[in-house]
Amino acid sequence: MPQAQAPTQPLVLTRVEGHVGVLTLNSSATMNTLDGPMLLAMEQGLQTLESDAQVRVIVVTGADERTFMAGGNIAYMKELRVLDYYETFSNLILRVFRRFEECPKPTIAAVNGWALGGGCEFMLTLDMRLMAEEAQIGLPEIKLGIFPGGGGTQRLIRQIPMCHAKQLLFTGDFVSADEALSIGLVNRAVPRKDLMHEAMALAARIASRSPSALRLLKRTVVQGAEMPLPTALAHEATAIALLFDSEDARESMSAFLEKREARITGR
Repeated sequence: MPQAQAPTQPLVLTRVEGHVGVLTLNSSATMNTLDGPMLLAMEQGLQTLESDAQVRVIVVTGADERTFMAGGNIAYMKELRVLDYYETFSNLILRVFRRFEECPKPTIAAVNGWALGGGCEFMLTLDMRLMAEEAQIGLPEIKLGIFPGGGGTQRLIRQIPMCHAKQLLFTGDFVSADEALSIGLVNRAVPRKDLMHEAMALAARIASRSPSALRLLKRTVVQGAEMPLPTALAHEATAIALLFDSEDARESMSAFLEKREARITGR
């Protein structure tokens, strides 16, 4: 397994604002490209925010205006051989990306710049995506004689129409924020200067909801998407039944009937 160059600064930064955690990809010199150290830093940053009881929603972004994540570290990946890739790097990237996908707290991508290759694949693991109008997304691996290996081929075909997914995969073309929005790849395209404000506002709005309901709702959606419909419906019924014993559900229903704001406690 090749050795990545030791970083001179933290690869990932985390901070908390109210009930919103922010995970910032911070390797601007390498355009946040993926290698072993970056993936491990991302996993640790997620663990930090997941384990913080104050955090109810997580926003992920890049440290500068240029890049969200510019794919794999090509110099690092060029040295990989079959067993290196299959037994080590592939397992690591799939594990870390799945951790983000299954994170019990809602996640929002604030795509500030290039989201290419593994960066686009990573974005697909996050629940909602706001994209700067100036940014671009793409899966250019085919131009290097390979194709996406971080789950991108499978997540993409499950999230947008097959014909659009195939065009992105087969051509390696980049798409603008407006085109990404038109094919359902992102939720909104906003001016870059407004991106974090809009992402944090969306996160705060979601964070005002019951954390226990959000946690069970996300699990129901993520797991249900991988089940046959009858099984998914039974899974949904079980999950929602659990919420009727929660203090937040009783308080929220009482607040609705009494025409007042609910006092959400997370219980």
